[in-house]
Amino acid sequence: MSKSLKRVKQALAAAGIETEIREVGQSRTAQEAADAVGCHIDQIAKSIIFRGEESGAAILFLTAGGNRVADDKASALAGEPLGKADAALIRAQTGFAIGGVAPIGHLNQIRAFLDPRLLDFAEIWAAGGTPRHVFALPSARLQPLTGAQAADFIAESN
Repeated sequence: MSKSLKRVKQALAAAGIETEIREVGQSRTAQEAADAVGCHIDQIAKSIIFRGEESGAAILFLTAGGNRVADDKASALAGEPLGKADAALIRAQTGFAIGGVAPIGHLNQIRAFLDPRLLDFAEIWAAGGTPRHVFALPSARLQPLTGAQAADFIAESN
């Protein structure tokens, strides 16, 4: 078992959440992940990480699978311009590889924002610490576990 997967399992156990971490193969999109577990695309909690252009810090946006982050709204919430976080920053801040960033079990504290759409479902699914693993979680537990601030940072659909 990878160290990343083990950290997620430990974080879930510490929170008293009993759930199975499922190996589903590598999903490249939220729709592929939703299809793999048989849920609605918006039940997939995507972990989108930006880099603060002034602070250099990683900032996490937990987004419903069918939504996209609006750069201007995200920057306003973060209080600084945001840029693309590279693999090295993501790994250093969270301990996870791109594609497997879980909402919990990070190596370091991270500022986080939450798409309220995720709270519309009783259950959501998130990356389990690797690009091949996911786990289910009661949506009501996501905000307390992550410390994420619920906010509107979603791009309008065309």
